[in-house]
Amino acid sequence: MRIAIDVMGGDHAPGAILDGAFAALKSLDPGDELLLVGKEAVVRQAMAAAAVSDGRIRVIDAPDEIGMDEQPVEAVRSKPKSSIVVMSELAHRRAEDSADVIISAGNTGACVTAAQMSLRRLPGVHRPGIAVILPTFGGPVVLCDVGANPDPRASHLAQYGLMGEVYAREVLGIANPRVAIMNIGGEEGKGTGLIKATRDLLRATPDLNYVGYVEGRSLFDHAADVVVTDGFVGNVVIKLAEGLASGLFRTIAREIAAIDPGLVERFKPVQKRIYALHDYHEHGGAPLLGVNGICIICHGSSEARTITNAILKSRNMVSQGVNQALVKRIAEAETKVGVG
Repeated sequence: MRIAIDVMGGDHAPGAILDGAFAALKSLDPGDELLLVGKEAVVRQAMAAAAVSDGRIRVIDAPDEIGMDEQPVEAVRSKPKSSIVVMSELAHRRAEDSADVIISAGNTGACVTAAQMSLRRLPGVHRPGIAVILPTFGGPVVLCDVGANPDPRASHLAQYGLMGEVYAREVLGIANPRVAIMNIGGEEGKGTGLIKATRDLLRATPDLNYVGYVEGRSLFDHAADVVVTDGFVGNVVIKLAEGLASGLFRTIAREIAAIDPGLVERFKPVQKRIYALHDYHEHGGAPLLGVNGICIICHGSSEARTITNAILKSRNMVSQGVNQALVKRIAEAETKVGVG
């Protein structure tokens, strides 16, 4: 399996990205290959400093890079030699040496744009969406979309429900995923015209376990296994969750220290276990569902272990045939009710 990695993308690039890639080598198969895409001199210098010499590494020179604050479409078009664009084109080559997976912690919009331009969409897919596995108190929830499509149509959101269902079944092992729509209330009369139109499409889809609306406060109660929303709301939700979790852990630790400093050390193992369940670094990255390939988008603040986990988990998506299952599911829905 060939996995292409954008070395220059992310707040801690290239150091953390390369460290994560190097750490993944011990868990990869002999036939696997890491394609490190970035400034060749920088990559080779890091390899020498870390004493990494592995035949499974291939360095792909990309002398330019796209900043986190650049406009996605303009940046992709004006910087064809950037690491994001070069990485995406590696997967576009339907040849013997093409990449099976592309991974980036860089500019999300640019990564989505480049992936769609190079990989194209899977048959029947209108707009790809980013699906995050959100850890909750009752189990994992697939939230889609979280940033690829901030202004969707009802047909886009309905497809996110179908793609999220497939992802939850194939990757999380949930036999009959419950699919819901994020809304401002659970009552049928609430929501915008877009939400209601999406509801009608999902409700009419045969063999879909559609359970209605969920509010933000119900998300962490595991009221559904798949929650559909637009990219703007989804992105706000995950960042709010990250900030809240981090703040709560700091507050609890501070209060314990104030009551009894001796309890802090005893509490640390518990805190560490709970935090690991809600730590996005442990989940690696989020797939861009709907593109004709495997594209993993990592958090901008990814650490080395984030990249390592993204590499290892991306291999599962390829081996489990997630894209083939997506195409089949969308085709079925299009035939029966026009959701595709």
